[in-house]
Amino acid sequence: MNLNEQQKKAVEHTKGPLMILAGAGSGKTRVITERIAHLIQTGIAPNEILALTFTNKAANEMKERVADRLGSTPAYNRPIHAKNTPYVTTFHSLGVALLREYAHHIGIKKHFTIFDRADSIRVIKRVLKQLSLDPKQFEPRVVLGKISRQKANGVSHGDYSIDISDTYRHTINRIWEHYESELKKESALDFDDLLLKTSILLRNNPDVQKHLHQRWAHIHIDEYQDTNLVQFEITKLLVGKEANICVVGDIDQVVYSWRGANIGNLLTFEEEFPGTTLIKLEQNYRSTKKILDAANVIIEKNVRRKEKKLFTENADGEDIALYSAYSEDDEARFVVSQCAELIQNGVKPKDIAVLYRANYQSRVLEQHFLDSQIPYQVLGVRFFERAEVKDILSYIRASLNPDAQGDIARIVSTPPRGIGKMTLSKMLLHKENELTPAAQKKVVDFKTLLARIQKTALAARPSETIQFVVKESGLEKKLLAGGEEDHERLENIKELATLAKKYDEMPPEAGIEKLLEDASLATDQDSLQKNTNSVTLMTVHAAKGLEFDYVFIVGLEEGLFPHESMDENTDDEEERRLFYVALTRARVRVSLSHAVIRTIFGSQSIQVISSFIEDIGLDAMDILGEHKPPHERGVDLIDF
Repeated sequence: MNLNEQQKKAVEHTKGPLMILAGAGSGKTRVITERIAHLIQTGIAPNEILALTFTNKAANEMKERVADRLGSTPAYNRPIHAKNTPYVTTFHSLGVALLREYAHHIGIKKHFTIFDRADSIRVIKRVLKQLSLDPKQFEPRVVLGKISRQKANGVSHGDYSIDISDTYRHTINRIWEHYESELKKESALDFDDLLLKTSILLRNNPDVQKHLHQRWAHIHIDEYQDTNLVQFEITKLLVGKEANICVVGDIDQVVYSWRGANIGNLLTFEEEFPGTTLIKLEQNYRSTKKILDAANVIIEKNVRRKEKKLFTENADGEDIALYSAYSEDDEARFVVSQCAELIQNGVKPKDIAVLYRANYQSRVLEQHFLDSQIPYQVLGVRFFERAEVKDILSYIRASLNPDAQGDIARIVSTPPRGIGKMTLSKMLLHKENELTPAAQKKVVDFKTLLARIQKTALAARPSETIQFVVKESGLEKKLLAGGEEDHERLENIKELATLAKKYDEMPPEAGIEKLLEDASLATDQDSLQKNTNSVTLMTVHAAKGLEFDYVFIVGLEEGLFPHESMDENTDDEEERRLFYVALTRARVRVSLSHAVIRTIFGSQSIQVISSFIEDIGLDAMDILGEHKPPHERGVDLIDF
């Protein structure tokens, strides 16, 4: 197996709770893969093994590695009951599978609709209108964030406690109440419900819990530091008496507290599961010594952590590079010129990443990459968010779930079929009898179309269903008659049909459900095009779990990185962990940059250099350009 001593211990531990503290680049995915293979070799049935992670990308990578190790074909869309293969999935996908399997236990429909964030915000806006509330005072994204935070902590609306004198909190409670009512009306669950409802299902149904204990005797959880309170509860409910649970995590990479990740889950694991074996993976196989020296200096200042120190047998490598830019424009010009030089010297664009703290920083970078004609991709531009792709998926969702009012409203006039707002309103209220005969016929024709789509979706391959929808809905005819942009939209729909082919191996109903599920749960990393040879631009959060030869970290200024957050739930050590994550994405070299003057929301301001740069120390860096403020270089501030 060619494992180091600590990795071997983790692989060969087969009984009782195990916590693996795995530093960045320490080979944790390989350890989990080898551990699963070892369990199977000792006689554990493959289907008795459950492995959970957080992104589709990570789950698919693990499936590929496990299949390769066992000499089998990767089961990308393995049904929950499949034999002879471990069940590797994400927490949210597991929730979907269990809620569909046991829907009758919790009073929901099997073909419930999964709301993505855009769907939830749409409903929040509708609720604000119903309650005559000002969306500026109750910003929909903020309201949804507060509801999401409660659900992540395992709190449903009925458990939400409020002080009647707290007007704002009381209003949030009213919005939440109406929001839940709208979800129920559409037979929908939002992103957070997939976990919250799963925990309620397990907690309130001991027979279901017992059945799952028998189904999965060995449970693995990757990126355990990212779990929130409700995921922790699901974990405890899934683990049987034998407590054969293995969690892998790194307390130094807890960077999602703003969305509910609870650092305490890792800190208290040994208390929750007595008799836990603790193994530390500290040898890094990814980065150079100088990169790790900088990372260790940064993270050692944090207090709330379990002690570990990364080391490597790799070469010393190059010094951390630092560029002091005049402005964000100068900074972008520097990054692009450095990328051009690397590419000219034989580095592949796909081995280069540019990381930033806030999404808006990508704009000026993109402009300079465009001007230089260097190929690049920006993570976060998701395929499933394209309007035409959402239209096709809405047709399918509406056919399977007649209560999906949002989907019906979206597609009823896409393409136009003579059903206006008044007719739609009557249709959604089931008052078609109040319509004129002509309008009634249009509604009947539309419902007949949905019935035909449902019949196809439940009997045909998912790729065939996509082809059926685009033709029968009239979208293909409309787009073909349009201009270049419409033709491009049609190409995107064809790409959706191609993508759907990977679900064709499943039974039709399960396949189309899995396609809809994956579309709703897609993350930024799912937009990463693996076969595209281009420089990757993304936030540091999106980069977690990825690695590149050359990494540029831009915007290292106080207030930007470390970011000055107004969120009361932010852990003050989290920005340092986030910078640690950014540094440890690099194999060969890290380049840091900051701007002396930056324009934010139209206003220019003089920036203070990030304390992170001071922590590493200028003596340990390769200074590119003069490290001086603009006025000492003869630059007039009014030019910026």
